[in-house]
Amino acid sequence: MIEVKDLHKGFGDVHVLKGISTSFEKGKTNLIIGQSGSGKTVFLKTMLGLFKPDSGQILYDDEPYSDLEFEEQRGLREKMGMVFQGSALFDSMTVEENIMFPLKMFTKMRRKERQERANVVIDRVNLQNANNKLPSEISGGMQKRVAIARAIVNNPKYLFCDEPNSGLDPNTATIIDNLIREITIEYDITTIINTHDMNSVMEIGDKIIYLQDGHLAWEGDKTQIFKTDNEDVTKFVYSSNLFKMVREAQLRKYS
Repeated sequence: MIEVKDLHKGFGDVHVLKGISTSFEKGKTNLIIGQSGSGKTVFLKTMLGLFKPDSGQILYDDEPYSDLEFEEQRGLREKMGMVFQGSALFDSMTVEENIMFPLKMFTKMRRKERQERANVVIDRVNLQNANNKLPSEISGGMQKRVAIARAIVNNPKYLFCDEPNSGLDPNTATIIDNLIREITIEYDITTIINTHDMNSVMEIGDKIIYLQDGHLAWEGDKTQIFKTDNEDVTKFVYSSNLFKMVREAQLRKYS
């Protein structure tokens, strides 16, 4: 579980995060949505420890990050998996080598042990027979699977995903959404997803927070977002025609 208490972060005279307080439970897919410039990326990077907050606290299973010594912070970061927006795979490495990379960086496993562990997650994300392929030789959807496999190869407690569906067709995006949710439940991970994809909201939004101008303007789940009377949230989600149709259907269902 991750708890955020009155989090503030700015850069020079620009105040980006303005007193955000919320929590993200393990075993659930927690989504962050909002307009460009709302603070989503800064919020995600601050939780990852890439930015130091100006004030407030981030607690990982009741441990305040700011109270940890340097080595303890490093140990905590090793428990974090990250799926980057563009997958961020190493072009010169094979699928297997990309997935083994965190094990080489953070563990003392021998190569054979790293390969065995890599093959476990390769099977889990259905990438059999792709071990020796380069990223350029596989599809965008397969690249996302490699990124997910690499993120979970070290058995993280916390999984962060930055726009995991970026550049994917709707069908592949749904497959990736469902894979992330399955892994979240199966591994009992605290998963946080930064997204603009309303399909993801409808498919896997166990908890959704909506940021607006650095504030937490709304939070709920994928059912509650259909019925919210928050005009800013409604205006944002209505930008997706598919979401509009589904929302109207849901309103009829629950009326």
